[in-house]
Amino acid sequence: MGQVPLRFHFTAEDLARTRVAEAPRPLLEVDIALRLLQERTYPVRFDAWRRQVLRHLSPQVRMLFEVTPSVGVSLNLLDAAAAREPRELFDEMRSLPRGHVRKETEAWAAQRRTVPAWTRGLGEDAAVLGRLVDLMEHVHREAVEPHRERLDALVAADQAMRMRHVIRGGPGTLLNSLNPRRMHWEPPVLAVTMASGRDADIHLGGRGLLLVPSVFGVEFPLLDDTAEPQPWITYPVGGAETGAALPAVQTASALTAPSSALSALLGATRATVLRSIAERPGCTTTELARYARISPASASEHATVLRTAGLTTTIRHRNTALHSVTPAGVTLLNAPAGR
Repeated sequence: MGQVPLRFHFTAEDLARTRVAEAPRPLLEVDIALRLLQERTYPVRFDAWRRQVLRHLSPQVRMLFEVTPSVGVSLNLLDAAAAREPRELFDEMRSLPRGHVRKETEAWAAQRRTVPAWTRGLGEDAAVLGRLVDLMEHVHREAVEPHRERLDALVAADQAMRMRHVIRGGPGTLLNSLNPRRMHWEPPVLAVTMASGRDADIHLGGRGLLLVPSVFGVEFPLLDDTAEPQPWITYPVGGAETGAALPAVQTASALTAPSSALSALLGATRATVLRSIAERPGCTTTELARYARISPASASEHATVLRTAGLTTTIRHRNTALHSVTPAGVTLLNAPAGR
């Protein structure tokens, strides 16, 4: 992964026209979800969701994996940041003119070393295109749509936080808080580190930038600087005023049915302590007490029980205990809710 940033150059007009999208974009969330399903990254955050989704996906989804790699350029037949209902977008894709499909497929293929042979039929055979879109709709139905209500609530909270950033510090504060690990605002430039290591200077030319929230895109952003009428870039839905991505277990809870079994097994407070440790590996007992909203003495007691059960580990640095979750603890947190 490259560390050389891509650079968006802003004018005063660009800052005035930069806006936050009101919701995640369906095609983008499907794109990022497909990438995550091919990985084993972020186990606390996504493993339970991966297992749940992969159990229900058709084996034919491998066609989508071939055009949406875990890292690299994916095949987009429509603007991935289009802001319509999923069914409308999929219906529009099915009826795209052959010339448009052929043009987009050829542009995508030119950026690949190898291209699946079946993609050559996308612009020629409506059945091939229809099968591809059917699979995209299938992935959306299994991987995204079941969690829509909870994801909408997280995004609404994020929107309120972004509004506070603008009110308190202006658009610069907003830009600097979007994704602190990968995006840095150094007026008048927004430096963005991409997974591909892409290095370029992009002058927005008065168009501004559309900032698109994503629940699945927790690390590197996706972007399209050629999109019209406005370039766009994704940022992770945040869980704190820092603008960082949602805590891992909070994302996991939104993407899987809540497990009452965990609380029944451990007790509500101890389950909260385990989740808090998983979200913040290496936290001190004092920090753990603050995160779990209990006393330090109670936090120490619960951490001891969890450590004895093999669900967490504790190491000491001078006089400080540092707590982290074990693989067994992650497995327990990610266990699906009982039926």
